[in-house]
Amino acid sequence: MADPVVVVDSSPPTVNGVNVVDSPSNIDAVKVVDSSPPTVNVVNVADSPSNVDAVKVVDSTPPTVNGVNVVDGPSDVHTVNVVNGEPPSVAVVNGVDGVNVVNDGPSPVNVVNGIDAVKVVDRPLPSDNVKPINPALLRPESVSGVMEHALQHRDRVGVQDFVLLEDYRSEAAFIDNLRKRFKENLIYTYIGNVLISVNPYKHLPIYTEEKTKLYFKKAFFEASPHVFAIADNAYRSLVYEHREQCILISGESGSGKTEASKKVLEYIAARTNHLRNVERVKDKLLQSNPLLEAFGNAKTHRNDNSSRFGKYMDIQFNYEGAPEGGHILNYLLEKSRVVSQMSGERNFHIFYQLLSGGDNELLAYLKLQGRPEAYKYTTDSVSQVSQKITDAEQFRTVREAMKVIEIGEDEQREIFAIVASVLHLGNIKFVQNDKGFAEILSHDANCNNVAELLQVDPTKLCEALTSRTIEARGDVVNTPLDQEQARYARDALAKAIYDRHFSWLVSRLNTSLDPKEKDPRASVMGILDIYGFEIFPKNSFEQFCINFCNEKLQQLFIQLTLKSEQEEYLREGIEWEPVEYFNNIIICDLVEAKHRGIISVLDDECLRPGEATDASFLEKLNQQLGGHPHYKSHRKVDSRTQKLMGRDEFCIVHYAGEVTYSVNTFLEKNNDLLFRDLQTLMSSSGNSTVAKCFQDLKLHSKKRPETAITQFKNSLNELIKILSSKEPSYIRCIKPNDFKTPMQFDDKLVSHQVKYLGLMENLRVRRAGFAYRRTYEVFLERYKCLSAETWPNFRGHPRDGVLKVVTALKYEKEEYRMGNTKIFIRFPKTLFETEDAFQLKRNDVATIIQSRWRGYWQRKKYLRMKEAAVVIQKWVRRYLAQKLKERRKNAAQVIRSFIKGFITRNGPETPENRRFLGIAKVHWLKRLSTRLPKKVLDLSWPPCPATCQEASKELHRLYRAHLSRKYRLALSPVNKKQFELKVLAEKIFKGKKTSYPASVRERFITERLAKELHVLRNSFMASPSWPTGEQLIYSTDAVKFDRRGYKPRDRALLASDKALYVVDASGRKTFKLKHRLPLEKIKVVVTNESDNLILIKIPQELKKDKGDLIIQVSHLIEALSVVTDYTKRPDIIDIVDTRMITHNRQSGKDGVIEVTNGPQPSIHRAKSGNLLVVAVP
Repeated sequence: MADPVVVVDSSPPTVNGVNVVDSPSNIDAVKVVDSSPPTVNVVNVADSPSNVDAVKVVDSTPPTVNGVNVVDGPSDVHTVNVVNGEPPSVAVVNGVDGVNVVNDGPSPVNVVNGIDAVKVVDRPLPSDNVKPINPALLRPESVSGVMEHALQHRDRVGVQDFVLLEDYRSEAAFIDNLRKRFKENLIYTYIGNVLISVNPYKHLPIYTEEKTKLYFKKAFFEASPHVFAIADNAYRSLVYEHREQCILISGESGSGKTEASKKVLEYIAARTNHLRNVERVKDKLLQSNPLLEAFGNAKTHRNDNSSRFGKYMDIQFNYEGAPEGGHILNYLLEKSRVVSQMSGERNFHIFYQLLSGGDNELLAYLKLQGRPEAYKYTTDSVSQVSQKITDAEQFRTVREAMKVIEIGEDEQREIFAIVASVLHLGNIKFVQNDKGFAEILSHDANCNNVAELLQVDPTKLCEALTSRTIEARGDVVNTPLDQEQARYARDALAKAIYDRHFSWLVSRLNTSLDPKEKDPRASVMGILDIYGFEIFPKNSFEQFCINFCNEKLQQLFIQLTLKSEQEEYLREGIEWEPVEYFNNIIICDLVEAKHRGIISVLDDECLRPGEATDASFLEKLNQQLGGHPHYKSHRKVDSRTQKLMGRDEFCIVHYAGEVTYSVNTFLEKNNDLLFRDLQTLMSSSGNSTVAKCFQDLKLHSKKRPETAITQFKNSLNELIKILSSKEPSYIRCIKPNDFKTPMQFDDKLVSHQVKYLGLMENLRVRRAGFAYRRTYEVFLERYKCLSAETWPNFRGHPRDGVLKVVTALKYEKEEYRMGNTKIFIRFPKTLFETEDAFQLKRNDVATIIQSRWRGYWQRKKYLRMKEAAVVIQKWVRRYLAQKLKERRKNAAQVIRSFIKGFITRNGPETPENRRFLGIAKVHWLKRLSTRLPKKVLDLSWPPCPATCQEASKELHRLYRAHLSRKYRLALSPVNKKQFELKVLAEKIFKGKKTSYPASVRERFITERLAKELHVLRNSFMASPSWPTGEQLIYSTDAVKFDRRGYKPRDRALLASDKALYVVDASGRKTFKLKHRLPLEKIKVVVTNESDNLILIKIPQELKKDKGDLIIQVSHLIEALSVVTDYTKRPDIIDIVDTRMITHNRQSGKDGVIEVTNGPQPSIHRAKSGNLLVVAVP
């Protein structure tokens, strides 16, 4: 069985088919790798009796691939490789160790038989608002031959190793290659194992976590040039070969040195992420950068974050390869920047960060204002609002870094106190007293601020700034200083405080970075970030030191490069040919030779008795070095040069070119004297950090301290010793323009840097031997298809195979050498011709593959189809027979259950009759739907089967409710009111009053008064007896019975919404009000018989000694229902079930009403004197 087939898409290709078929032989892997949009029409892989191990197509830029077809004939096809590092146009592929096709978009994949797995990995495409990345930046998967493959695009993107330049002696060709790669966002290029980095001045997506992992454990030339490749190569040599490493980073200010060193540290941190106990050390190593940048970097014309010191960092690794600690060395801090800066430049970052980012409490403690322009040492730069915000953010970063480095709050306050004291020092002003000497005004608070922050006696500080103590032959003399000398003493103290404090800070970092335990198996990797060669319009003491440092490093570089070349030639058994090169030791001797070098002359001038000046120093140089070939003075140069060269200048012909130095301030900067009084005062400071900075065992020694240049030379020699003991890697940084503008390439500026960095000399030394070298295995794997004797597989030793390929290509004897493990090719042209031949050969191989494959594949397809047809027929027949059997069996079961159900259809529900019962229910529901009652009073209901009794009752109830609702919704407002009154009457009288059933059928009306009385009623309602606003709700004729003799009298009964009116209508002319009874105060008593008698109970306050009111109305239930509906008080009606009813008569006496049944209804006075009510039963 074959191994997995992997199809990975990382960009939108068009793939019509990926068809994979195996035969008895094996297909190990098929991978299609494409990281930019190709067009792949067919990818077919198969084998014949021989083996196809792997097919790889690697495309990192948009090619066009019409067909990738792999078939072998009698011999084995081990690999077919298509490796595209940059945008080619490839028709057919063939070659080396596998076919990988990786696409970033979806592609249809068809797999036919024999492949274990097909994996399709889709990566999301970038959105429209994301700036597309140049395909040249997309690094392909690591495969052998990446560099060789890129050669076919050399006309557009140049070569990625300058060693392969044909015209390697031409500086124009060198710069043209840099420009081509820069325009394609390819900022890294090699010179052998030296990395050239061009600052792009923009963010490039080449430092992501994914890109970082691509360089893990890759051979140096196995991947595209990158700072990560340098870091990984050094790390692997350190861990696996136990060779201590150093990475030397150099270049002009603004060329990206600091960023390069950061990227090296970031890569080391990422590379060791899987190891234990490394987070603390990694954090400290990474956080040391912002701390050192704050105190050692400044904004210059060329760079916003220019390192103003040299830095060498050692990173210690344990035997597992995990970082355990580190150590930092600093060189030549530009301390003159503390007291003065060029226009448009700034002091060190920390001053501005403290002023912008310090909180009010801290600034108050330091007695600072939050404005840089308030201080002399920071007034040369105007900070914008955006810059202040950036400074404040960076200050917070510095505080966080201090925490990581384990600098406590107390130490931080001391550090910031020192920084603040330097600012206050600059604001100390001197005036001239009557004697012509300098003094500080008493109201000048700056001196007291400095003394308070540094914790020294303010009086002693003022004295030390305005006078000095001199010991002469045992006598101690205090000499006052004039204004100029006082300013010099003040500035010297500021520089000394800052310089020594910076050295203390580096020492403090080293204390934090020191490994906790000493490990004898530990190894060290050094990173040197140091200034590049500098040539300014005016060059002074600092440039002299920097350029001397670069001369020493160039000398070391050439020596180590030649040594490395010699060792490789020796290992491979190749004869070493002496290389002619410029040995700059003559320039180094010019500077540092004992007794005769420039440094010796400078020190002699500084130390000799008498008045030494810069002019006397220059005169002595001209005397001693006037004849040196690399030294020029104004006297001995031609007249044309004399016009350009000042009389106070001398010129040195460095390896990188001529540099003219002005001797002004050379002696002052070299002496770098701080008066002993100030040193003594600072050493007694109560600020522990200041005291440590000025703690000097030689403080009381009368011996003059070493000069600045001697200290620098000694530390530089120590650095050279350190670097010589390690295996070096080099990163040369170049800035493309002076304006920090992306995509702008200044040929003249780059040419100067190429010269200053000695890159042409480096290339010439590297090319003195052989331009290209590869192991036999790698070379044969790529180019074996160029010889019939090695294609498709070579069974012998790789060296013999390479020899057959070389013979087939007809290499001349001088073009190559065969080493022990590598082939060496002298000329790039030979390699280019080999690569071009390889590209052409792929078409021929692909044509053979296509023809063989088509026939093989069609035959296999036919046999598979024939075999599949027979198998399908067999299984279809079996399937059809099984289905027929199942259908017959199911039919018999259905018939059996049908007969049983019919027999038991009238019994209880069983599984057999459930179907019949279901049908009966359906039929009943259908009949019911056509026979439903139409009227609400129709109580009939169709019969139902026995099994539907419960459902029928519920449906009947629901339907009755439906008809009722439908009827209610159709009622008019008048009829609705009638129903409401009827419902009210039902609630009050049903089952209580015998006459209630008779009242149901009759409609209730509110007007029962005779028509002839309507006029009288209206007149009464218009009279004052009828209160305004009352509404008539009911009127009827009535008979009132007197309380004493029960004599009947005709009356009219009017009911308003407020009261009940009893009026006399006997006169027929007008109504006479007899009673007005408020409805809320009366109570009505009626019998439970069919009579119409109403006994109205009148409250005591309304009786006026007349007693209760007895009235007979024609429609009792109607009248009471209407009145109750308005009053909403059914409780005023009392229905009594008794034969004797007592009522109040006049003068508080009681009367009796007797109730009896008879054939005729009547109400009259009985013989007993009581009122007799006869009701029909």
